Amino acid sequence: MRILGIDPGFAIVGWGVLDFENSRFRVVDYGSVQTKAGTDTVDRLQKVYDGICTIIEKYRPDHMAIEELFFNTNQTTAIVVAEARGVMLLAARQHGLHIGEYTPLQVKQSVVGYGRAEKEQVIRMVTTMLGLKKPPKPDDTADALAIAICHGHCAFSRIENYFNN
Repeated sequence: MRILGIDPGFAIVGWGVLDFENSRFRVVDYGSVQTKAGTDTVDRLQKVYDGICTIIEKYRPDHMAIEELFFNTNQTTAIVVAEARGVMLLAARQHGLHIGEYTPLQVKQSVVGYGRAEKEQVIRMVTTMLGLKKPPKPDDTADALAIAICHGHCAFSRIENYFNN
């Protein structure tokens, strides 16, 4: 199974593509889609949408895993990130991908074993689990890889449970 992990954002969208087979992950590629502050919102959303479509068309994932949004401070930021997340979900749906959505707590629990883990712990575990020589940059990319790992663990167990019932 090929998984596209997405850490949704507006200025920076982290992404990572992993192959998951026989309970093992292999890194295909990772990076970020970035938009410039001061640019019109609609143009930034178009750039995010086009960037995700390009990644999907280049790497042909079967699944997209994306983090659910959790905001408790800036509502303006929450709205534009939610809009960006919407265009990412649309891109995945238009390309026929299976979509998994995970809370930050689920991602941290899956990768670190503790749902309240610090960002540095997640980055360290992603780097170790995937055998990377150095931590992925920007941090949003490491988060996207963590989301893909979470989906691999969760989707595999769901598929296994489906066929065993």
